Amino acid sequence: MGFRPGTFDGAISVSVLQWLCNADKAVNRPRYRLQRFFSTLFMSLQRGARAVFQFYPENDAQVEMIMGTAMKCGFTGGLVVDYPNSKKARKFYLCLFAGQAAPGEKQELPKGLEGDGGTEGVAYTETRIHNKAHGKKSRKPVKDANWVLRKKELSRKRGKDAVPLDSKYTGRRRKPRF
Repeated sequence: MGFRPGTFDGAISVSVLQWLCNADKAVNRPRYRLQRFFSTLFMSLQRGARAVFQFYPENDAQVEMIMGTAMKCGFTGGLVVDYPNSKKARKFYLCLFAGQAAPGEKQELPKGLEGDGGTEGVAYTETRIHNKAHGKKSRKPVKDANWVLRKKELSRKRGKDAVPLDSKYTGRRRKPRF
């Protein structure tokens, strides 16, 4: 990474960590990549800093390799899993602490979300639905017939040959048909 020691007080990564485990060629060494990454990250973080990595492991061996390498480099912490019973919504978070926290501060892992992750859906309030329905009727259309006629006239002035002729249907909305 090339940063001075103790530069950062935290680090966040989303869906990147699993790519360090990629070994599609014989020259790629995932353990070496992980060891180099975690050791330079540990040096660049202040003591007591936190690092959180959201990742999607291929298998349990990959999780063990990532966690083991991070612990060897001096980090403490662990793995937090959101929605452990769901295959689609399951997310893995590696929560790491770099060294000891300040006196009086506790370093503890957050709790993961429970359930299957897909049953709740999004809850909208009635005001949002009401505003959305009335907003369409009150808004003036951006591309009305006058706008279309101006664009056609501009194209004709620029010398374009394939400009459609004006008619009484110019700029009208078409009926939705499937």
